[in-house]
Amino acid sequence: MVKPLLPLALATFAVGTDAFVIAGLLLAIAADIDVGVAAAGQLVTVFAFTIAVAAPALSWLLSAFDRRKALQFALAVFVVGNIATALSPNYPTMMSARVLTALGAASITASASSAAVAIAPEERRGRAMALVIGGLTLSTALGMPLGNLIGSVDWRLTLWAVAGLGVLAALGISVWLPRVSLPAVGLTARLAPLRQGKVLTILVAMAFVMGGHYTVYTYIGAITDDATTDSFPQALTLILFAWGLGVLAGNFLAGLWVDKHSGMGVAMVALGGGTVLLAVSPLTVGHLVIVIVWAVFWGAADGMASVVQQHRLVTIAPASAPLLFGLNSSAIYVGVAIGGVLGGVSQEWFAITLLGVPAAAMALIATLVTVVEGRRGGRVGRVAGRVECAR
Repeated sequence: MVKPLLPLALATFAVGTDAFVIAGLLLAIAADIDVGVAAAGQLVTVFAFTIAVAAPALSWLLSAFDRRKALQFALAVFVVGNIATALSPNYPTMMSARVLTALGAASITASASSAAVAIAPEERRGRAMALVIGGLTLSTALGMPLGNLIGSVDWRLTLWAVAGLGVLAALGISVWLPRVSLPAVGLTARLAPLRQGKVLTILVAMAFVMGGHYTVYTYIGAITDDATTDSFPQALTLILFAWGLGVLAGNFLAGLWVDKHSGMGVAMVALGGGTVLLAVSPLTVGHLVIVIVWAVFWGAADGMASVVQQHRLVTIAPASAPLLFGLNSSAIYVGVAIGGVLGGVSQEWFAITLLGVPAAAMALIATLVTVVEGRRGGRVGRVAGRVECAR
C-alpha cells in the first residue's frame, strides 16, 4: 500500500512548500519586481485566499473523475502556475500566476487524501491519511528551509524547484497509483453531510484551532527573539525544525491511534493539548533549549489535529470525501489567515511574547465546541439505543 501513497505525499509536500516558501523570499521578490514588501506579501495572501475559496468547489467538480486523472489535472495546473510565477516580469503577472497556481493546489490535498482513503483497508485508513498529510507537514520542516536556501541564490530557482516536485509527483501518480473511482453518488447525496451538525462542528473547530496555532507560528521569529538573540545564526531554523519534527510525530501518532481508538478521544487530546501548550508558551520562549523542547510538543498537537479531524470527517460520509476534504482545506487556510490577523492585532494590547494567550483562547473555543458536539452526539446515541431496545 505504501508505494502508491508516496507520490501522493510528494504532491502534498509540493503544495505545502509552495504555500509557505514565498514568505521567506519576499525581500528578494520585492526588490526584483520593484514593489514594496507589503505589496509582495499579498502574493501569500492571494494564494491562501484562492485556495480557501476554490478548494470545496474544485474538489466537488473533480469528484466525478477517478483520483488519478483529478490529480494529474490539478498538478498540471500547479506546475504551469509555478513556471509562470518564475518567469513573471512584473507584479500583475506574478499575482495572476499565483492565483493560477493556487487553483491547481486547491484540490491536490483533498484529491490525494480521498485517494488514500479509497485504496487503504478501513483498519489502516488513519495511517494512510497520516502518510499523505505527512507530506504537507514535512514541507514546513524541510520545504521552507530548502526553498529559502535555493532562493538565496535566485528566488526564481525556488519556483522552478517546486514545479519540478509537481512533475515528479505527477509521474509517480501516473505509474504507481491505480485507477481509483469513487462511488457514483448524486449531488444531493454528496451534499447531505453538510446538513449534519457534526460536520459543521468539525470544520469550525478546525478553523479555530488552526487560527490559534498560526497566531503564534506566523510571528514565531519575533516571539522567540530573546531566545535566539546572541545564540547562533540558525537558532530560529532549529526551532522551526523541532516544530516540524513534532508535527510529523503528531501525524504518525494520530494516524495510528484513530485506527485503534475513538476519534473523539484523539481529537480531545490534540485540541486540549494544543490549548495548554499555547497557553504556557510565554513561559518557554525566553530560553533556547526550553523553547526547542516546547516546539516539539506544540508541533505534535498541531499535527495530530490535522489528521484526526480529517479522519472524523471521512468516517461520517466516505462517498463525500473529496468535498469534505476540500472544505477542511478551506477551514485550515481560513484559520491560517485568522491567525495572522489575530496575531497582528493582539500586538496592540499584548507584548509579542504573550501571543500564546489569545492563541490559546482560540484553541480553547475549538476544544469546547468539540466537547459540546461529543456530548450531544452521545445523548443522541443513547436515545437511539433506548428506542431500539423498546422496539
